Order: sequence, then C-alpha cells, then structure tokens
Amino acid sequence: MSKIAFGKKVLSATLVAALATGMLVGCGSAKETSKDTTSASSTETEKTEDNKAQDSKSDGKTLISVYRSSFNLAAPDTNQVAKIEQAINDYIGDKINVQIKLTDIGSAEYKDKANLALSNNEINLLWTASWLETINTDSLVKQNAVYDLTDLLKGSTLYGSIPQWVWDASSYNGKNQFISCYKESAEGYDLMFRQDLVDKYGWDLSKVKELKDIEPMLADCKAEGLKYPYLTQKTGMFFRYYIDDFDFFTQDSLFAVDRKTNEVVNPIQTPQFKEFTTLMSEWGEKGYLSEDDVTKTTTDTTTQTQDWGVSWWTDVPNNAEASTRYKQAVTMVPVTEKYSHSTTTLGSCFAVTANSTEEQAKACLDFLGLLYTDKTLADLYTYGIEGEDYDLDDKGQVVKKGDMYNHSAWESCSVLNLSLEAGEPENKVELYKTFNDNSIPSIASGFRFDKSNIESQYAACLNVFDEFGFPLQNGGSSPADVENQIAAYQKALDEAGYQEILKEAQQQYNDWKAK
Repeated sequence: MSKIAFGKKVLSATLVAALATGMLVGCGSAKETSKDTTSASSTETEKTEDNKAQDSKSDGKTLISVYRSSFNLAAPDTNQVAKIEQAINDYIGDKINVQIKLTDIGSAEYKDKANLALSNNEINLLWTASWLETINTDSLVKQNAVYDLTDLLKGSTLYGSIPQWVWDASSYNGKNQFISCYKESAEGYDLMFRQDLVDKYGWDLSKVKELKDIEPMLADCKAEGLKYPYLTQKTGMFFRYYIDDFDFFTQDSLFAVDRKTNEVVNPIQTPQFKEFTTLMSEWGEKGYLSEDDVTKTTTDTTTQTQDWGVSWWTDVPNNAEASTRYKQAVTMVPVTEKYSHSTTTLGSCFAVTANSTEEQAKACLDFLGLLYTDKTLADLYTYGIEGEDYDLDDKGQVVKKGDMYNHSAWESCSVLNLSLEAGEPENKVELYKTFNDNSIPSIASGFRFDKSNIESQYAACLNVFDEFGFPLQNGGSSPADVENQIAAYQKALDEAGYQEILKEAQQQYNDWKAK
C-alpha cells in the first residue's frame, strides 16, 4: 500500500469520504469519527398548569404520551399506529391504571420531531440512545430534561425485571434517569474470518489469541489476490482492540482509564498505541491493508463480497447472525473480554421527561413494567397486530409483514419476554442471559465525562484525530515514521487544547471516585 501523506490532504479526503458515506449503527459498523452532538433545545421544561403532556386523564386512567423511533420503516402508517395504540389500551385496561398515546416516527425525522415535541412539553415517555443526535442521553441530562426515577423505581415490577448491574451502569451520578431496553449490554470484539478460506488453507483458529497472530493468514490472503487481506472497515480500532487494558470512556482513542492504575491517561503516549500503530504500518507496507480503508472509500457492503479475508466484529450473543448479514459463512474468534460500562447499557433506552408529573412518571414505570414482563404486550408493542402486521409460522415464531408497523426487540423492550422472530435460535433468551451475565463490569462504569467546559477543544481534537490518528491506525504511515507521526499527532492535539481536556477529565474522574 502506498503511504498516505499526513496533513490537510488526508483530512480533505477523509471529509469527502465521510460526506459520501452514511453512518450505520450496528455491530461492526460504528466508526471512530468526529461527532458533532447538538444538545436538546434549551427551552426550560417547567411544571406548569398549561403543560400539554401533564395531568391528562382518560376514563379515570393516567394518560401518557409515548414517542418512539421507527428504524425498520421510513414512514409508519399512522392509521395502523392508532389501531395498535387502541389494542394496547384495550389489553392493559384491566391490568394497570394507564392509557397511552402512541407516536411512531421514522428514524430520519425522529430526532427533530421528538426534540420539538420535547420542547413543547408534549412527551412523557421518550425513546432515546447514547448515540442519538440532538436528544441523546448526555444531552437530555445536561438540559435537565429527564425525570429522576431513583426513588420511584424502588420495589417496582420494572426495577426487578432488569439486572442490578444494568441499573448501576446506566446511572448518571448515581441517579436512575433512563430505562435500558434489555438486550446485549456489553462490549467486546472478535476477529472475523471467511469460513471458505479457513477450510481452504486449514487455518488453526485456536492459535489466534491476539491481533498479531493472524499475520500468516494475511499472507495467504494476499497470495489469494484479495484486495483486502485485512479489512478495517474504515475504522480506527485501537479503542476497540485494547479494551482489556483501558476503559475508553469517551468512546474514542483520545482518553481512557488505565485498568491497572485506575487513573485517566493519555493513551496515545502508551506503549500499546505505539505497538498497534507500528503493526498496522507494517501490515500496510506488506500489502495486507488497503489504501481504501485509509481514505475511507471502502463501502459498508464490502463485507458482503469475497474481496476480504479477515476483518472484525462486535461480539453479540448470537454471532451466527453475521453469516446472514454478510451473505457468506464467517467464523469469529474473540480477542477481548466483554465489558459492561456506561455506554453499552444506553444503546437503546427510555426516559421519562422532566415535565411529567409524579403521577405520570409512575404511570410510565407501570407501563414499562408490564411491557418488560408481559409477552402479549411486548409482542403488540414490537410487532403490531397478529394477522395484520405479522403472522406466526408453524413453530409459533413471528414472520413480519412489515409495511405498516415494524419494530425490533433492541429498540422496544426486553428480549426476555418477546416472541422469537422466524430464524432466531430457540435458546436466544439463554444466549443473552449468558452473554450479559458473563460480562465484566468496567472499571469506570457509571462515570460520565461532562464536556461542557471544553466542548470547542474536544471538537478540535476530533478533527486532529481525523488528520493524524485515523491514518496511523489504518496503516497510513511507514514503520520507520511511526514515532515521528505520533509526535506530530500529539503536538497537533496539544495545540487544539488536548491538555486542558485531559486535566478536566482527570479531575472529574478523581471527584467521581471520591464519592
């Protein structure tokens, strides 16, 4: 692979590629790139008598307004949503003293429409996520837009339906303000191999314990004539492959807690970063990496081709789903442990809005408590109405029709009380329980880094990462020049305000540990 010059030319190519390529959320697709997270509307939510979502009653029941995002349909059918709303209210009528008003919005419009409704106090129960733009969990907390549920949750059906460690990991400063959709709630990474190549070359995957162990296999892939012997999927992988050494609490490679010392450190100045970037540069020089990954011109469907040999995968309870997704048999080898931490539990969650009354907040928890423990309600909320939105096959598994109402478990409820979709393993629930129960609570689980004092510096450092850090992590330097490029990278970061951010992170983490 020809070497890529560092500096403005690389940044320009990166930005062009970023504009041309949409971001996908899911296993093996979340990239380390600059993120411009806009806070929720700063309109203060006060508990006033004219609050639109407040003190509403329907037939003597507490009425709550529920907003959710549709990822499987660009535009859910409003008439069908109304039918499902009525079906839900009919079903829960003799079980809880709650009625819901359901609003289902396509994901492309959700953040803007939900943010506006939130500003107008029109929502009681809101679906959100740590990665969602505009109304993500950090932004909602920063704007005081979410209800502190800590006391209301105690002893509730909902609280008992989710493991304690999930509540602990998803808390903000010891307060429970979000309800996680219980699914896979841990982070770990695998190396992914095309099974046909494993069979052809007789690769012994039991010998693969760490990244460098795959080099002989990459040599086979190059001899095979593959364009991407090792496919990075245009991703900076340092903060993924090295989570056994560090808790990357900012979800990038800029800052981390050293697991051995329990202190915030600059990971760029660690032996591990030099080790990783040197290995990548050596693989680039040997032709095991493609320049396409450095310039971010590989596509998100490259994994569905036979142009690659080895890549990476975010470990999930049912790794076999990758073979379906990538349209070929693949095999996974774990290269990290699995950790539960502050972000993994909030990849999909609910929030009760701060404008809600205590009565409405309790009603939201009652509804979620039933949703998380009652299969009939979970199926109705997730899949819709049987015979209209889905059918059941001869195994009693869900076959979606999907043209009017269509949701998935990960953004709906708990996987523990939901009918299986056709093709899912019958032991899915056990797979998820085992996956989550065997995860390791991360050392900084529960810590939330407040960037409000250093937002401009952080944004500048992310731009520096695009210019220097990303190419370094994708083989864009010669091995002999790695040390010089790391030094140039650090110099550019410091000029962007890196040391101010590091000092702020260290202070916040020390304060958090002292609580």
